[in-house]
Amino acid sequence: MLQKTYGEMLQQVLEWLDEELAKQRDKKRYYLKDKRTVQMQTLFGEVEVRRNYYLDREKGVYTCLLDAFLGFDGAKGVSPLLEETAIELAVTGPSYRQAAEALKKIVGYAVMSHETIRQLVLQATVETHRPMERKRQVLFVEADGLYVKRQRSRRRGKEEKILAVHQGWKVHGKRVSLVGKRHYVHETKEPVWEGLELFLIEEYGYDPTRDWVVINGDGAAWITACRDYFGKRAFFQLDRFHVAREIRDCLKDHPRYRTIQKKLALFDEHGLLTELHSAVGTLGEEKKEKQLEGLIQRIESMPGCLSDYRKWLREKGIDTTGMRPMGSAEGTMHVFAKRVKDGRSWCEAGIQAFLHVMVAVKDGLTIQTRRGEIVIEEEKRETKRFTLVKKAVKNAGTKVVELVRGNIRYLQQSCGTPIYEVLKGLKGI
Repeated sequence: MLQKTYGEMLQQVLEWLDEELAKQRDKKRYYLKDKRTVQMQTLFGEVEVRRNYYLDREKGVYTCLLDAFLGFDGAKGVSPLLEETAIELAVTGPSYRQAAEALKKIVGYAVMSHETIRQLVLQATVETHRPMERKRQVLFVEADGLYVKRQRSRRRGKEEKILAVHQGWKVHGKRVSLVGKRHYVHETKEPVWEGLELFLIEEYGYDPTRDWVVINGDGAAWITACRDYFGKRAFFQLDRFHVAREIRDCLKDHPRYRTIQKKLALFDEHGLLTELHSAVGTLGEEKKEKQLEGLIQRIESMPGCLSDYRKWLREKGIDTTGMRPMGSAEGTMHVFAKRVKDGRSWCEAGIQAFLHVMVAVKDGLTIQTRRGEIVIEEEKRETKRFTLVKKAVKNAGTKVVELVRGNIRYLQQSCGTPIYEVLKGLKGI
């Protein structure tokens, strides 16, 4: 019943918008021919809207201004918000099939099949350029690789190189969020760090002669290559999550295990290496001995990789107030891995399209589908379009009480009843 009620409200909003667009149109260009009805699939179910149909004298084509205003392809009959919801469910949920089931539960009937949603993702294009406001002279990069199985390929799989970039941390009570976070997925044949530097220049206004880069990642060769590429302008830190895990695997039952953990936590690289060397030959298992020796060699090959980057920045004259330890690379990769792995294999076009859309959803980028434009932003700017929509919603809002009371019998009772007292008590909350 509520779905039907809100469907009627949406119809009123859209028809009011259509009339406002008719008043504001260039009448010399757009000649009103008649009205056309469209059955629109929305989150409130199927909504029938009668909107004005115009002849565009300038282009010599027929059009509906409401469709253009909404970024909606009237011939397909699917609302942009429904498409946006389907895409978000596809990239944040476990599978396309589960996304179709979730959408069915929201709308009340099977509005899209899992294959339709998959095609929606495959055919979407992403506007990757969204310049970020610079907050400081330092950029932080978390790098990691994600091994994805391939279909119909000579190679069984391929590592996708994914890097998360941000400008620091912001505290919200007990929660901490990253400032200006974006994702870079390397696809070109050029070296990964060359591609990332171009991304930093275009998206963050990075200046290689002025700015500093702090990079966190495991010991993979393509990640540690950043030390040679950026030189003295970058600080590489070996990901502490991976180091802590290796230490646990090797030394969990060792009597010096707690001391070694403390050395790592205090960024005491020299002390940590001293403890690790002292543990060599005491583990009693050849496999653990080799793993420990490999860890020591990796740390020693990159002096300073486990020291505190904040000390390095302070030596450069940078204020490190509010900066926290690095180490979100594994968490970032877990989000991607949860969706693209789990026993799945992908064709090349499928995984590339999916990663583009997933990054767009996470980074608030514009997605262009075959039916319309979806703008997913963390904070939508106040524009003429949104102002007009607010007026339409406010106009329809005056009828909300009558619509709801008229459709829900329990709300038609007089004052003094339990529901009246409950709603009165909730007023203003």
